[in-house]
Amino acid sequence: MTAAPSTQSRLDTTRPLAIAVMAMGGQGGGVLVDWIVALCESQGWSAQSTSVPGVAQRTGATVYFIEAMPIPQDAPRGLKPVLSLMVVPGEVDIVIGAELMEAGRAIQRGFVTPDRTTLIASAHRHYAVAEKQVPGDGIGSSEAVYAAASVAAKRFIAFDMAVLAEQAGSAVSAVLFGAVAAANVLPFARTAFEETVRASGVGVAGSLRAFALGYERTQSNATSDAPPLVPAANAKTYPALTPVGHAGYDALVARALKAFPPETYDMVGAGLQRTVDFQDVAYGGEYLDLLRGLLALDQETNGAARGFALTRTAAKYLAVAMAYDDVYRVADLKTRGTRFERVRNEVAAAPDQLVYMTEYMHPRMDEVCGSLPRWLGRFIENRPGLFKALDKIVNKGRRVQTGTIRWFLVLYMLGGMRRFRRGTLRHFNEVQHRDAWLDRVRAAAPKDYGLAVELLATRRLVKGYSDTHARGQSKFDKVMAGAAKLEGRPDAADWVRRLREAALKDEDGIALSGALKTVDSFV
Repeated sequence: MTAAPSTQSRLDTTRPLAIAVMAMGGQGGGVLVDWIVALCESQGWSAQSTSVPGVAQRTGATVYFIEAMPIPQDAPRGLKPVLSLMVVPGEVDIVIGAELMEAGRAIQRGFVTPDRTTLIASAHRHYAVAEKQVPGDGIGSSEAVYAAASVAAKRFIAFDMAVLAEQAGSAVSAVLFGAVAAANVLPFARTAFEETVRASGVGVAGSLRAFALGYERTQSNATSDAPPLVPAANAKTYPALTPVGHAGYDALVARALKAFPPETYDMVGAGLQRTVDFQDVAYGGEYLDLLRGLLALDQETNGAARGFALTRTAAKYLAVAMAYDDVYRVADLKTRGTRFERVRNEVAAAPDQLVYMTEYMHPRMDEVCGSLPRWLGRFIENRPGLFKALDKIVNKGRRVQTGTIRWFLVLYMLGGMRRFRRGTLRHFNEVQHRDAWLDRVRAAAPKDYGLAVELLATRRLVKGYSDTHARGQSKFDKVMAGAAKLEGRPDAADWVRRLREAALKDEDGIALSGALKTVDSFV
């Protein structure tokens, strides 16, 4: 009998190509991963993808992981490599971030290394919940991500891919696919990438346009040795103080142009538009009357030499105080055509598609009383038993769809009741609070101009609706009480600014409590 030939197993030590894709819902991360896997397989490679969902952003951030490697020509038929199921820090060749902070999180997790990793990211931002919930400015620093990437990555490719995707009528994933092709991090021709998109059969024309834009932009960046430029922050723009064709509003504009110095036109224009939009032309006139009195105070205290800082600050925060968020305002904003159009654009709805928005309505009895005539609202508030019983009825929370006739009409009619706002309990309370604040400013300005400006800016703390408004007003009142203890000190303005910044640091006011204890120690 002839002995069977012996077989010997051989371990293939070829290192797979590791790719991590960081994307959040709606950015096409799954589509991008499918394209990369299909591309590799079409070129005779073996590829495998896995994903781990998360909740870091609005609709969840997902980490996708791909491992791919070429199959040797002499490999036994049917034999496939065993590939990893999860990203290993320090062992990733390509990291793709569909949004800038996703690239930052990849760096934090150790996926990006200077000896190995090409980092490709879109420079646009979709703010995370953690950034939005901070009372002040909680937006993460793009500059910090760029600085970290320049050190952590072997190669860093970044530009605003969302803009290119919008131009092409596609998703950012297609632009990213074009950037990957142009970066030469995968050993495949451009035509292979494009054939992969065509083979998908969905949104091919738009995807190919976006792919081409991403490819060309990446190639143009590759001709320069300079690092990617941090996108410039969007400059704040204000409504121009110019006529719009409405007789009443245009008369207010003419009055403002005559009464106020040019240095204040931007803020006055923004404030006037906000107050008129909130109520009516007469309310805009009331705004200008109050602001004109503060300008006179500014002029008396040599404000011209300071660029009319007091008037500019008053123009901004007086409008904020007068255009508060109440039941009527919320209902009005939720039923505006511009809002429906914005939402349709955000979800990229086709003209023949229906879009329904589900609103979570959670009114408290405080808001209900505030929307009633002053006498009736006060009557209910002064009877705790009645107030509590009614609160149990209204404070249940309900989800409504403003795309339906029933709920749209309810909110539309409620928004239209703003014409009765001046007679409500909420308006009376807001006017009382506003006037007490302005009285403090008027008293401070002749003695300490800087303090008066900071007292005006403290109104920034009062914003929002319902619980948010109550917390903000509580912080405002605490800062104003602290400011009273600081009057007469040469550094009073600096300390009021510190108190305000402390109030903006956290929702619970822990930082503000600590700062107020320091102020108490001065007394």
